[in-house]
This record gives sequence, structure tokens and C-alpha cells, in this order.
Amino acid sequence: MANVYDVPATQLIELAALELKKMDVFTPPVWVPYIKTGAHRERVPQQDEWWYTRCASILRRIYIDGPIGIERLRSYYGGRESRPDRPHHFKKGSGSIVRKAIQQLEKAKFLIKSKKGRSITPKGRSFLDKIATQIKPQAPVSKSA
Repeated sequence: MANVYDVPATQLIELAALELKKMDVFTPPVWVPYIKTGAHRERVPQQDEWWYTRCASILRRIYIDGPIGIERLRSYYGGRESRPDRPHHFKKGSGSIVRKAIQQLEKAKFLIKSKKGRSITPKGRSFLDKIATQIKPQAPVSKSA
């Protein structure tokens, strides 16, 4: 059985987002079409279903780095702010997006809160591992010399 480390992240996140979309627990907040994903962005996301992609990405990130808190996730989803006549500065991503996504993941019993931050539950680990197992036969095999 494959796990998250055995498959490409983009394929895992895409399939996980499709599976999350099928669940009733995951519904984008009403403000999702109108907001940027952080202070470093100039426009709203171009994808219509970006909410599910972000939830899947957060779930994968907690699987790999957990236990992890909101601030570290905000740093992970942050980036350089464009300041045309001044040096660029790093800005964190939106905390509201991370919090709401984590709340929905906790409601689905994929995450659990601990003293050190959020950790993935066995149900969440199983969810991602099953998706990784579906992807594994399709994943390109690297040839080492």
C-alpha cells in the first residue's frame, strides 16, 4: 500500500480535492469568490473550486509536518509581496482560509487538536493513503543508474 510520500503532490492534491468535494462536510464559505488568498496576492484565485484544493493541500501538509499550528500554515501559504519601488517583503497567507479549512477537516474527523497544533487522525491518514494507492500505479518511476 502506497502512502503520501510515494506519489507526486500535485496528483494527490487533485484527487483528494475531488473526493472532498463529494463530501457534505466541505462547503466553501460565502465569501470565497471575493477574497484573495493572502496580502501578497493581487487577485482572487482563477480556479472556481480552489477551496477544495486548499483543504486537500492543508490535509497533506499536516500529514507530512504535523502536529502543526495555524501560524506555520499561514507562513507556508504566504509569499513575496510585490512592492514596485521598494524591496520585496514576505507576507503570510490568509489566516481565515486556514482556520475555516481546518474546522471543516476537524468536522470530517480527519484532524484532531492537540497542545502542539493539529494532527492527522487515523481516518485522515487512511483517506490520503487510499488516494495515494490509486495514484501509485500511474506515477512515473524514476530510473537510477
